[in-house]
Amino acid sequence: MVEQPAPYALRMVNIEKYFGLVHALSNINVEVGRNEIVGLIGDNGAGKSTMVKILTGVYRPTSGELYIAGRKVDLSTYSVKKAHEYGIETVYQDKSLGEKQALWRNFFIGRQITGPLGFINVKEEKRIANEIMLNTIGFRGRGITVDSTVSKLSGGERQGVAIGRAMHFEAELIVLDEPTVALSLKEVRKVLNFVHKIKEGGKACIYITHAIQDVYEVADRFIVLDRGEVVASIPKANMSLKELDEFLLEYAHGLKDKRES
Repeated sequence: MVEQPAPYALRMVNIEKYFGLVHALSNINVEVGRNEIVGLIGDNGAGKSTMVKILTGVYRPTSGELYIAGRKVDLSTYSVKKAHEYGIETVYQDKSLGEKQALWRNFFIGRQITGPLGFINVKEEKRIANEIMLNTIGFRGRGITVDSTVSKLSGGERQGVAIGRAMHFEAELIVLDEPTVALSLKEVRKVLNFVHKIKEGGKACIYITHAIQDVYEVADRFIVLDRGEVVASIPKANMSLKELDEFLLEYAHGLKDKRES
């Protein structure tokens, strides 16, 4: 009998996080399906960063359970390194690449391909890097090759390289942390095109952002955090961009307080 893959790339069950007496996250229950892109949205201080730091092994939750691709994570030993082993890849705003390093080196930082004697197989790394650039993320930057340094790339192109790297290493889940911050409209378009490649590649993704007009295009569903709680999980098919914007504004203006009073 062939074992069926888990239906979810990620499940967070009753996750709680305290920092001293501060209750940062309360009863977080989140699921991300395989080949699903979820937009994680909320105001500053909503808990997005804390939630993602738990997911990526930076913080340990006070209580709760975490499952990645159907496997229960031992949170007592979970770390950033363990998160990579489980297939969690994170792409940060503009901190994922070495500025002065060639592109092919950036693809394999910390995971070099070596021969029997332990030497790096430069030829193979360059071949794979070129394959990722051309076929995985459809990189067509004029005059850019695997030997180009990161400093020659635009902001959108850098994010594309980081996304392509995450896809190559067979990520169960790719976390995009504000990937379009401080980018021009043209560069935002490049990043969104790369995010579409994640979906086409059959990967799951959490897209964290304040720019809902960007994430609305690529996401299948939106999870809304407010003061450490999940207040909504909304399929895109059920809400227009305008309605989503109005919903978020209501929360920003104290809707939760009014409902509880």
